[in-house]
Amino acid sequence: MHAVRPKQAFKLRSNKLSRDQKFFDMYSLVIGVLAAVALAILVLAMKMSDLTQGVYTRDTAEYQAAVAERIRPMSQVYLPGEESSAPVPTVKAAPDPEPVAAALTGPQVYNSACLACHAAGVGGAPAVGNAAAWAPRIGQGLDTLKRHAIEGYTGSAGYMPAKGGRMDLSDAEVADAVEYMLAESQ
Repeated sequence: MHAVRPKQAFKLRSNKLSRDQKFFDMYSLVIGVLAAVALAILVLAMKMSDLTQGVYTRDTAEYQAAVAERIRPMSQVYLPGEESSAPVPTVKAAPDPEPVAAALTGPQVYNSACLACHAAGVGGAPAVGNAAAWAPRIGQGLDTLKRHAIEGYTGSAGYMPAKGGRMDLSDAEVADAVEYMLAESQ
């Protein structure tokens, strides 16, 4: 076996000590940094609590009212002979219904809904005042014309959307507009 000389043994031991010292130094540095960060967080938390503590404390009436509202019982039980402090019910008057808008006349409906297509004959629509374009439709009968205007119609000559695309109009208003256009086209 090899014998280790005392000089070599000292060198090995000093190498090991220097590695241990480096580890200890690095470990101490990391622990010191972590302790400093923890201390900074503690100081910051204490400062923030001092700044916000006066905003909503337990002693204020606002806080006490909020707690009382949260823990208020849903109902109460009264024994026979005890009086309840329930408020007396009151009757509220129903609001007046909104006034119903007056029905539009034939010319008003024509100007608000029908004019876009029937003024220039867009999409195969017969132009108001053009008796030749209205003649075949008049031949179908007034009831058919009104039904096509109310329900909508797709034919070889074009497309008529239901109520001219104005679903807020009543059937009577649309029928009045058809009668108005026929009167203007004869």
